[in-house]
Amino acid sequence: QVQLVESGGGLVQAGGSLRLSCAASGSIFSIDTMGWYRQAPGKQRELVALTISGATTIYADSVKGRFTISRDDAKNTVSLQMNSLKPEDTAGYYCNARLRLGPWEPLGDYSGLGTQVTVSS
Repeated sequence: QVQLVESGGGLVQAGGSLRLSCAASGSIFSIDTMGWYRQAPGKQRELVALTISGATTIYADSVKGRFTISRDDAKNTVSLQMNSLKPEDTAGYYCNARLRLGPWEPLGDYSGLGTQVTVSS
């Protein structure tokens, strides 16, 4: 089975920084996309940042210029450097990977349990 484990969340003051990390483990053949989603109380889950095959990156407009996603394909990890944090960034952050378990297997989506980020004003 596949596991995605996030780390690095916490409480920070507005303007501060946090770095989230996610490691994927298990019987993974290949990973297509890795990224981060977030969900605040009472709101829908939204895309924060995504890296596709390690080459293309996509960011939500609300985090462009403040967040940077990076990926290590050798270690099956993805990180999110979050700078200039704002109270509206407060949410549970979830790592997601779209991957194959074998060369002929279809792509499947896997998510971690999440890590909480709280930004105080």
